[in-house]
Amino acid sequence: MADTSLPQDIAIQLDDVSVRYRAPNERTSTFKEYIIHRLQGRIRNLYFWALHDVSFSVRQGEVFGVIGHNGAGKSTILKVIARVLRPTKGRVRVRGRVAPLLELGAGFHPELSGRENIILNGAMFGFTRTEMEQKVDRIIDFSEMHNFIDAPMRTYSSGMWARLGFAVATDVDPDILILDEVLAVGDEAFQRKCIERIEVFRKAGTTILLVSHNTAMVETMCQRAAWLDHGKAKCVGEVNEVAYAYRESQRTA
Repeated sequence: MADTSLPQDIAIQLDDVSVRYRAPNERTSTFKEYIIHRLQGRIRNLYFWALHDVSFSVRQGEVFGVIGHNGAGKSTILKVIARVLRPTKGRVRVRGRVAPLLELGAGFHPELSGRENIILNGAMFGFTRTEMEQKVDRIIDFSEMHNFIDAPMRTYSSGMWARLGFAVATDVDPDILILDEVLAVGDEAFQRKCIERIEVFRKAGTTILLVSHNTAMVETMCQRAAWLDHGKAKCVGEVNEVAYAYRESQRTA
């Protein structure tokens, strides 16, 4: 459902968004061990901020990039926008249906066949079995998995797993498409197919949020971008300016 409090030209709005994670300082291998250590006072929780007062907006129909080093908060911010994670502080507003490609094939069951997992994964996106059965052949064709589609997914390579995950997740009609490093899927020819499909979404007016370590790709595909550094938005603006500032920081680090 669309957020009517957003201006008409805005698809995503983040206002001072912060996310705090809690992690125990001592590992335990069983629940019983955890309870014993807890009663003994040996468990202490450590807190850290994955995001700290991040604010930016993404316009409708825009391709917006998010760049930064590992641990900068990129994946966390996508999970917040996808409503997978609730922010500790701040406000997130989103207009329209979101298709998040955060972990391709995360909902697949290794003992089921590729075909069965297509139906199962489609249910996670809110489609009925009948609707998914109408999509199956198209998804298989895009993934190029014809020879393996009825084999258990435990026999698939990680690349095959990701191919099928991308094919299922993008066979939708979203208002907002969230991509987290998914363009490294498969070989070069399949990557071109992925980019072409994303281009179809862009031409149809879909808002796209793209995270990638490849700043050249972000510059090619995006109009604007945000650079995250240790959970803070260091720079938000035109993609060439943001990418330049990020690269300069890497040189002087």
